[in-house]
Amino acid sequence: MNTTSAAADANNDTIAAIASAPGAGGVGIVRLSGPRALAIGNAICRLTLPARTARYARFADSLGEVIDDGIALAFPAPASFTGEDVVELQAHGSPVVLQQLVAAACALGARHARPGEFSERAFLNDKLDLAQAEAIADLIAASDVRAARAARRSLEGVFSQRVEAIAQTLLALRIHIEAAIDFADEPIDTLGGEHVRRQLAQVEQELQQLIVESERGRKLRDGVHAVIVGPPNAGKSSLLNALAGSDRAIVTDVAGTTRDILLETIRLDGLELHLVDTAGLREGGDAIEREGMRRARAEVQRADLALVVLDARDPDAGRAAVAGILDQVPQILWIHNKADLLPAAVAATGADAVPVSAVTGQGLQQLHQRLRQLASGQQHDATEGEFSARARHVEALQRAGRHLEMANGELGHERLELAAEELRLSHDALGEIRGKISADDMLGHIFSTFCIGK
Repeated sequence: MNTTSAAADANNDTIAAIASAPGAGGVGIVRLSGPRALAIGNAICRLTLPARTARYARFADSLGEVIDDGIALAFPAPASFTGEDVVELQAHGSPVVLQQLVAAACALGARHARPGEFSERAFLNDKLDLAQAEAIADLIAASDVRAARAARRSLEGVFSQRVEAIAQTLLALRIHIEAAIDFADEPIDTLGGEHVRRQLAQVEQELQQLIVESERGRKLRDGVHAVIVGPPNAGKSSLLNALAGSDRAIVTDVAGTTRDILLETIRLDGLELHLVDTAGLREGGDAIEREGMRRARAEVQRADLALVVLDARDPDAGRAAVAGILDQVPQILWIHNKADLLPAAVAATGADAVPVSAVTGQGLQQLHQRLRQLASGQQHDATEGEFSARARHVEALQRAGRHLEMANGELGHERLELAAEELRLSHDALGEIRGKISADDMLGHIFSTFCIGK
């Protein structure tokens, strides 16, 4: 992507938008950015705005009619959020007043900003990279302290710095290998091959650790897709109700009561767990029940976590119902329900399963603890080092890892040209995360999901 030319195209005009939340409030903000932002701001305020100094002003339209009074701030380029001239007008938070201010700015030569265009301009002007820009949207959407903290760390560049460090190591290794190509008659070990192998092994380890942490950040942002699965009458719907704290699912003693999937979201220490209750798995059933079981299997195929609910009185009988459908699920938690019907010593099934009773609440606290550990991808509740990430980040890191693994194999066979090419592809995959190598249409899709005014 030619960032310079893209930035030049974006900076030809001045944009304006309401930057505060929708609805009425005590204070509302209108933001302008672009080459005419200062001139338009001066005209609306009917004074010359000093740099980075709050000034009281009476805001007027192009005909001189006063719209409101408030505070104006001017941020000349490049010391601004977007890297361009920026003006912020803080007025009373009436939607009508704010819309009048935007209309006045547009009458003076600005245009309405597209969703995310301010952040896009900040990216194009190298004020922040693409991962940091996405972190702005994640911070705005954060629904609790933990998610906000993780998004803030990404915005500060914690994730980007980790990615860039690995990318620089890959670049140095690629340069070393390409230099060795000129000495093709020499074995790689005489050209520092052992050092290259050690570096490759180390960077592979660092990349795998980053993938694990990014997947954790992705779950923190998007939530965990957890499917409740098992044979009929094991108490799956009762467990969903117990976890949700309400009667979301119909519960009866009749096998096959649940015919379709049922969705419920719960929150565990900042992580959203998207629970899916499914039809019981068994042989036979009528046409509707068979369709419910087909949908259950489809949900399992895209699950982050499977909660396999078995009857504690005979768990081995229930395992046959889920045999063969859990192979692709990253994480599995075995739950032995109806533990209240067994003596306490028998119900203590060990570390591989959690004994619970959805009816009495027995074992639910232990179940919550196990769910927190599995959902967050860690064995403790420590939050230090967390950062927000997205599915595209994880996919790019995994692709970089695959190319890195192939580079290692090619190097082992001393096919230096192929090893260098795999390193280039791995480096490019990392570049997509920070927007160093990215298609314009992908940028447009990413920034279109932002708020207008951001």
